[in-house]
Amino acid sequence: MKLPSPSLPLLLLLHLLSATISAAPSLSPTPSPTISPVPRSSPTPHTSPIPRTSSSPLDPKQLKALESLNIPTVKNPCNHLPSKSTPTAVVTCDAGSPFRLVTSISFTNCSSDLSISSTALRALSPSLTSLSFLNCPSLSLPPRLPESLHSFSAVSSFLRHRNGLSGIFLARLVNLTDLTISSVPVSTSGLYVILGNMHDVVSLTISHANLSGNIPKSFHSNLTFIDLSDNLLKGPIPTSITLLSNLKSLNLSGNSISGDIPDGIGDLISLKNLSLASNKLSGPIPDSISSIPELTHLDLSGNQLNGTVPRFISKMKYLTHLNLANNAFNGVLPFNASFLKKLEVFKIGGNSDLCYNRTALSSKMKLGIAQCDKHGLPLSPPPQKEDSSSDYDYDNEDESSEKKKEEHHGPNKVVLGVAIGLSSLVFLIIFLILLAKWCG
Repeated sequence: MKLPSPSLPLLLLLHLLSATISAAPSLSPTPSPTISPVPRSSPTPHTSPIPRTSSSPLDPKQLKALESLNIPTVKNPCNHLPSKSTPTAVVTCDAGSPFRLVTSISFTNCSSDLSISSTALRALSPSLTSLSFLNCPSLSLPPRLPESLHSFSAVSSFLRHRNGLSGIFLARLVNLTDLTISSVPVSTSGLYVILGNMHDVVSLTISHANLSGNIPKSFHSNLTFIDLSDNLLKGPIPTSITLLSNLKSLNLSGNSISGDIPDGIGDLISLKNLSLASNKLSGPIPDSISSIPELTHLDLSGNQLNGTVPRFISKMKYLTHLNLANNAFNGVLPFNASFLKKLEVFKIGGNSDLCYNRTALSSKMKLGIAQCDKHGLPLSPPPQKEDSSSDYDYDNEDESSEKKKEEHHGPNKVVLGVAIGLSSLVFLIIFLILLAKWCG
């Protein structure tokens, strides 16, 4: 069968379309980068510094210093990552010329034969600004560290030192912006000895370090992070902490801090995390906490706080973690199910004088506190056989209430049973009388 030939107009249209497509690269504009991913997926000129920086060798003095620290230098030691042969060190360098300089060294899982010498550290100064040790328990430090350091971190390290790290040793690091000491003993007459001259410190962590004494009466105003948890600190929370308007996280848990929570705590308007757990704090929760607009984590557990639980807590819209367990709160818990459902963590047990309203919360939630009676006092725990009758299903409230209405309007089962029994007895007496007359 012979196919019909295309018409002349159709041939002209196809020819015109072909000419337009062939001319498109020279006539049409470059495609927008929001449509084409090609410009964004070609990071070589911007995000790949290795070809550009590898042309500059490392400073010879610093090269020898790294060798003395058992860090391989046959290949480029900068951006060196741990391997099977060198599992302990990560080195980063700048992009300087004619020589590159070491800016950061991180030691992890250090071997027992590693030694940090003063000579090596002096050779790496002043370019070395960050030094960290993780899980280096047998390591010994030289008497001094470079004052050029902006960041110093020691976690589970230097346990061979009889008294751990001394406060004077740390106090010499006057240019630090970040100090992290955890699971390393710190011996000092007071925290102020360490912090006195650290005017630039922004982040402070000294935790699980046997740190004793009182919390300093003054802090440098640029602090944004404080973690002094799991130590031996005592005394009250000083008002100086409430002056740190840039503070975002405050963790004083696991100490022996006493007294009231200061009213000025609400002045910490940048605070997101407040943990004062496992101390000896007393008194009520201050109303000023309601003034902290973006608080997400509030842990006041394991203290001797008393009074009622403030209702304003349920209106803190960013709160996701709330722990008020093991205190001496009393009265009625002012929270409903909708508030508790938005929390990722909620703990309230261990408050024997606190109770919850059954019309607001279900016993199935297992809060760890008793239900309230009609006077707002805790009920004694119900007998085991009555557990089912004490359950409250918040989601099926309407169904339960309708069922109760039906039961309320129906006949009383006890009265009905008595009536049936009496009627049967009267019928039996009449039957016996008639039977006696018939037989007589």
